[in-house]
Amino acid sequence: MTTTENQVSNFNIANVLTTLRIVLVPVLAWALLHDGGDSTMWRWIAFGIFVVAMITDKIDGDLARKHNLITDFGKIADPIADKAITGMAFIGLSIVGDIWWWVTIVVLIREWSVTLLRLSVLKQVVIPAAMSGKIKTTFQAIALSGLMLPLPHGDAHGGAFDAWGGFGEALFYLSQVFLAGAVVMTLWSGYEFFRAVWQQRRTPTA
Repeated sequence: MTTTENQVSNFNIANVLTTLRIVLVPVLAWALLHDGGDSTMWRWIAFGIFVVAMITDKIDGDLARKHNLITDFGKIADPIADKAITGMAFIGLSIVGDIWWWVTIVVLIREWSVTLLRLSVLKQVVIPAAMSGKIKTTFQAIALSGLMLPLPHGDAHGGAFDAWGGFGEALFYLSQVFLAGAVVMTLWSGYEFFRAVWQQRRTPTA
């Protein structure tokens, strides 16, 4: 069997799901920012879009590994899709006042610096996924999903979400606790990644 026959086509289900995630970025922005973020219906739609994106993130990676669908396109597009969808969630939630801007800025600087460095050293250095990175991703997904919901907190959103009452406010602050954990793990996993790259680059090759 020739190398050409063994080559995996870029047009496969894993890459289609990755591309779908990228396409969903502007759709998520539209839904989340609709009516200034004060529309209960559109916040539910934004929540649904984000959850679908997170599910496809899990599925496309599993499919690529299980069915040997790993391609150069997937290696580049997958982390970009991940950072684009979560980045849009952070920015959108900051615009509507549900996440402090400094949190979004810190997280985005870490996420994109790690992604760009990973892509730049892709062929020279292989950094396996660390547990801290997986915990970070889980905390981010839970926090952002919760904050997408039309939850009341203080005088935010002009009382548009007050129907949730005390339960909704408790859920909002629980999501903020997960967000705090996500920020901590984002910084720690970033440190671990840069340290691993530095160590591998310093190790002389045989």
